[in-house]
Amino acid sequence: MGAEGSSPFCSTKFCRMKIRYITSILLFVIFAITAAAAAETKEADLAGSWYPASKTQLESQLKSYLDAAKTEEIDGKILAIIVPHAGYDYSGPVAAYGYKAVENTGIKTVIILGFSHRKYLDGVSVYGGDSWRTPLGEVAVDTAIAGKIISSNPRFRFQKELFEEENSVEMQVPFVQMALGEKGTVPFGDSPLFPKIVPIAFGSRNYSDAQALAKVIADLIKDRSDCLIAASTDLSHYHSYQEANSIDNHTIQLLDKLNAKELYEEAKMGVCEICGMMPVVTSLLVAETLGYGKIKTLKYANSGDITGDKAKVVGYVSAVIYKDEIASAASRPRNDVAQKVESNMLNDVQRKRLLQIARESITSYVRDGKRKSFIEKDLVLNQPMGAFVTLHEAGELRGCIGNMAGQGPLYKTIADMAIEAATGDPRFQKLSTAEIDKIVLEISVLSPLQRVKSADEIKIPGHGVIVKSGFNSGVYLPQVATETEWSKEEFLTSLCAQKAGLKPDAWKNPSTEIYIFTAEVFGEGGK
Repeated sequence: MGAEGSSPFCSTKFCRMKIRYITSILLFVIFAITAAAAAETKEADLAGSWYPASKTQLESQLKSYLDAAKTEEIDGKILAIIVPHAGYDYSGPVAAYGYKAVENTGIKTVIILGFSHRKYLDGVSVYGGDSWRTPLGEVAVDTAIAGKIISSNPRFRFQKELFEEENSVEMQVPFVQMALGEKGTVPFGDSPLFPKIVPIAFGSRNYSDAQALAKVIADLIKDRSDCLIAASTDLSHYHSYQEANSIDNHTIQLLDKLNAKELYEEAKMGVCEICGMMPVVTSLLVAETLGYGKIKTLKYANSGDITGDKAKVVGYVSAVIYKDEIASAASRPRNDVAQKVESNMLNDVQRKRLLQIARESITSYVRDGKRKSFIEKDLVLNQPMGAFVTLHEAGELRGCIGNMAGQGPLYKTIADMAIEAATGDPRFQKLSTAEIDKIVLEISVLSPLQRVKSADEIKIPGHGVIVKSGFNSGVYLPQVATETEWSKEEFLTSLCAQKAGLKPDAWKNPSTEIYIFTAEVFGEGGK
């Protein structure tokens, strides 16, 4: 009986122990599965095809591109880079310019904005795994930022298939590792000291998605100086070399306006070709929110420049979006207005080249009576744009002649106007040989003219203005208002009376035509 009586007790105890054991195993399995999911690592899909699978070869290739990229120093804080995403043999030399510009800047987190070429999603996919592995090593995901982005909007979620075989995101990761990783005593490539990344892929082209994502990104990084946005895009696809240059030049000029909505509309209509319009538009919106008002194109090329095959090419650009923190802090409110309407059409190299052309044109013509000819391959400098050349001597005006419309390439307009300013301004004697080294040159490159209905649309300072009535007309460049500190009424009254030969208040007459424009003004000695 005792044996039988003990049997039920022993059996129940055994069952309880067994249940606890099984429960423990199940909990361990669940924990392991959960931990594995949380620690998900994205493997490189394109290594061995789009770029080398060998760590040594990949390091060597990227290092050669970065070493060859001779970027100008950016005088300000960089918020974002715009970089291409084709195979490294094609776009790597151009992409290197963007990454070279942010080397040694203490970047800790890179938000990679890409899109899905192959999979559709009505929304945005934010990578929710823990890390990403390339031949250079494993780079951690900034899960804190990624999580906050996902939780901010139901249209933002982790759809892993948008990152599979997706070059717009993956092609940026090795560049982040190579250019921004800390290169110390730990063998490079195995170092854990890479910046963290936040891979994001747009699944569709909704402007509201860009607005919402830009808002949350701006809010997350507004108080950090160690975050970078990498906007992934190529330009035109499969046009002839000349066609691609023309299309891409238009896109670059559009980028220079820093107008997200205009870029979005033109890209959506196909007027400009920029496959990563959503990453770029989002970057521009973040820049607008955080007050980054400058952009500089560092390098443009297409596949024909690299392979020599110019039948059907793809365009690539590297650019930086930044702000001049010192200038921003020191500027007065009235200069802020001028900055908002100013169009940055040229980079520093192009400005220096135009000043050189102006200087050499004057020297050759005044000394030898010969017009020096120039050959200029820069696409922007070959565009027809209006321009003025102004000469100063001992701080005083010495000549100023310009062409409002720009009937030929900009660089030729500058050469012609420089000679006219030196020898054809009826207000002054022709420049003498002895004066050549005494003058200081200033160039104003003009935006297209825009007719306005009334003076209410004029920004002073900021706009240049033309008034026209019958056969009488006159023009003041934008810098006139800045130099004189005139009010709008003073500016327009002087323009009508002193320049156009009209009644002082002619600008108030509805029959008077008024045109506005902006000017990018630069001069020798950084003026």
